Amino acid sequence: MDSRHDHLYIGGAWVRPSTERRLAPVDPSTELSLGSVPEAVEADVDAAVGAARAAFDSPGGWASWEPSRRGEVMERFAAELDARARDIAALVSAQNGMPVNIARQLEVGYPGAVLRYYAGLARETGFSEVRAGLLGGSVEVRRLPVGVVAAIVPWNYPQVLSMFKIAPAMAAGCTVVLKPSPETVLDSYLVAEAAQAAGVPAGVLNIVPGGRAAGAHLVAHPGVDKVAFTGSTAAGRAIGETCGRLLRPVTLELGGKSAGIVLDDAELDPAVIGQDLVAATLTNNGQTCFLSTRILAPRGRYAEVVDLVTDLARSLPVGNALDEQTLVGPLVSAAQRERVEGHVAKGLAEGARLTTGGRRPADLDRGWFLEPTVLADVDNSWTVAREEIFGPVLCVIPYEDSKDAADAVRIANDSDFGLGGTVWTADPERGAAVARRVHTSTIGVNGYLPDPVAPFGGTKASGLGSELGPEGLAAYLRFQSVYQSSPADGREPAGSGAEPRDAGAAHQHTPMTATTTTLTA
Repeated sequence: MDSRHDHLYIGGAWVRPSTERRLAPVDPSTELSLGSVPEAVEADVDAAVGAARAAFDSPGGWASWEPSRRGEVMERFAAELDARARDIAALVSAQNGMPVNIARQLEVGYPGAVLRYYAGLARETGFSEVRAGLLGGSVEVRRLPVGVVAAIVPWNYPQVLSMFKIAPAMAAGCTVVLKPSPETVLDSYLVAEAAQAAGVPAGVLNIVPGGRAAGAHLVAHPGVDKVAFTGSTAAGRAIGETCGRLLRPVTLELGGKSAGIVLDDAELDPAVIGQDLVAATLTNNGQTCFLSTRILAPRGRYAEVVDLVTDLARSLPVGNALDEQTLVGPLVSAAQRERVEGHVAKGLAEGARLTTGGRRPADLDRGWFLEPTVLADVDNSWTVAREEIFGPVLCVIPYEDSKDAADAVRIANDSDFGLGGTVWTADPERGAAVARRVHTSTIGVNGYLPDPVAPFGGTKASGLGSELGPEGLAAYLRFQSVYQSSPADGREPAGSGAEPRDAGAAHQHTPMTATTTTLTA
């Protein structure tokens, strides 16, 4: 596989980059080059923001389209992505080490589903609502697209996390400048091709592969109206500081150290729980922000839980990400593997007991592989339980048994993060009751997978704001209130010093009832 591109997708066209600098992703399974693309620098970012600005501001531009018309384009976009599914999955797996079978499920099917969801939501959403005023007259509340969006995405789920931003932004009437991570840039060219084939208007989606300098320039660009970022908490803090200074809206989906609470009645048969537990704890080689990497086990069944988790981790085939049999591929880079190995060494030094893994597979002499690793007897105060490792490493932590699992909830909440989590039990109602007491923005009972219809995001150091669901669309809208004074009917005009009318009377006597109608954004 050797893919070379010489242009950037800006303003609906393939344009020459402003420098000769290039990005060259490497296959983490083989350590071989996969090709190269131009590296966008400040001048290219300026051009992309200019194209997005023109597409947003121009008369008859994307922001002025009827929502149903925007939805039609988005559905064509989804179909074009579907047509490139096999190539997208292969490129993602080759670049970041995601097992190809997982890439086919998540990096192909999920983005199209998100696009179609928001296309439908655009049609259903009322972008203008007339409300009866309390001070006389009425108010039209308009929901308007926020403008040009800077979307910055990481390498671990490049397609999914791009569409978390592109889809609601397009549905709202915004235009987008997308900056993929340097590790996963090749698949972004297929996104551009799909957008062009679908008839996405020029400038609505622009793609600028680049590094940190390009990202920082994009975040602070005066032509940008909103930033949407997924990545590390450290980078999120820096972006948040910039946006705060500029008073610029920002959505930050950041790191996690989620807890998987195994209740004392949980079914521990691998045939029953195994697949779902692996998915919730080790998906994508552990390179997933919401994974339940702190497994909390009741002392009365602690040994059973450790044995189950150990056996599951040991059973997972490790190998080339493009091999159909692989369930655990390589880490994305040599530096990432060294970082994860450092955490494992730290955990052992702190007193953890290694039950499996912790080594580089003996039969794989190339690639950045690490065996799935389980550290038992971990204390929640240790570094391995506090910091996000972002690799195939699980910590099993004991808690004191009780009907209400109070100690488990305490440990789960004793974290700087609040992104995901799980509860495992034979009693779903009990599991839901425990889940509601965990200080996290998302949590699953007997499994975990973010659903497009519900908000996804973090609390505490896991981020600000939400993506997905109607809440994700609202993040790309701003509000305008248009006040209409009453007809001459004997009432005092607003601002005359008259007392506000009774709220009930306002709805009973105003000539305009509070109705919601779908209009152009």
